[in-house]
Amino acid sequence: MTWRHFGVVVGGILLLVIAMGISRFAFTPILPYMRQDVGFSFQEASYLASSNYIGYFIGAIWAGFLYKRRKVILIWSVVINVLSVLLMGIVDFFTVWLVLRLIAGITGGLIFVLTSSVIMDYLAHHALAKWSGYLFSGIGLGIALSGLIVPFLAERVLWTGAWIGLGILSAIFVVCIHVLWRPVEVPELKKIEKTADTRVVKGFMLWLIVAYGFEGLGYIITGTFLVDIIHHIPALMDYAGYSWVVVGLAAVPSAPIWTVLLEKTSAITLLVSAYSLQIIGILLPVFSQTVSSVLLSSFLYGLTFVGIVTLTTAYARKRYPQQSGVVVSLLTSVYAFGQIIGPLFAGEIVSIYHDQLAALAFAGVMVTVALIILCVGRMLTVRQEGLSE
Repeated sequence: MTWRHFGVVVGGILLLVIAMGISRFAFTPILPYMRQDVGFSFQEASYLASSNYIGYFIGAIWAGFLYKRRKVILIWSVVINVLSVLLMGIVDFFTVWLVLRLIAGITGGLIFVLTSSVIMDYLAHHALAKWSGYLFSGIGLGIALSGLIVPFLAERVLWTGAWIGLGILSAIFVVCIHVLWRPVEVPELKKIEKTADTRVVKGFMLWLIVAYGFEGLGYIITGTFLVDIIHHIPALMDYAGYSWVVVGLAAVPSAPIWTVLLEKTSAITLLVSAYSLQIIGILLPVFSQTVSSVLLSSFLYGLTFVGIVTLTTAYARKRYPQQSGVVVSLLTSVYAFGQIIGPLFAGEIVSIYHDQLAALAFAGVMVTVALIILCVGRMLTVRQEGLSE
């Protein structure tokens, strides 16, 4: 890989650092500080989370219909996204926060789908497809950065200063991306006619899509409330921030690791392994509230959630190599829909049982359902159509 190609990949990583690691997931470590200072409930926190995921759902669908000026739209999405992060620390109205999280979600969905499509197509064009897994390390890098920066800033300049600090850091990354992406030319796409040969949802894909939706529902509860849940366990309060850093550090090499394994093992086999490990990670704190169990839970969660995205996207792109943008958009949209309702379910469950660990138990059950659908769906498809991996 030349320095030019390396710079393009780094620019893509920074885009996901901004849109996913910071704009989206920095809410997780900031949430305990916001709840402590502002005093809103767990259920109100779920509204803020779901507002962001509704926006992500809209952005992901929207991205699938973009065929022209994709690079321009991507850059403007990043600028607006960074502004939404900055304003979270400046404006002090819950209703405005809901709108800002919605805007952050819309732009985040656009950034994720467009960046994934552009980078993967760019690497494929230059015979560098094996490097595509490194793109998703931006999610983990952003999570690790937010996990380190948020406690440092929140303890000195409150949670408002944490949002502003992350916004400034994101703005610096935008300047870097502008320089690194100068050589990237994004061709206009041809609009795909809806014929029997180009439909994305066919028999063997339906089970993958449904499983991915349940995964989105289950994983996001942990991704949104893990730090807050740990923060409210007295014996573990001091480790709440560290748990999110561990998630990020585990997520950084996750995509490359799963991508390397993908060269030797089938995507479905790896997905079964990733789902299984994630279920263990989510449920560990439910049964054991010790430092070691919480940190192991964080590690398994970080190792798998990016891996599941990487493996699912790679498998779908393999089946539909000429429709990468549409395929990624569809999967991301269903995934996003699961994420919209996940926090709302979690809020209701906590209000009923008055125990935040009940939300984690529910999340574990949902990912288990996803695993069952994945296994049964694949088994039935192989029997009916004799498809190979």
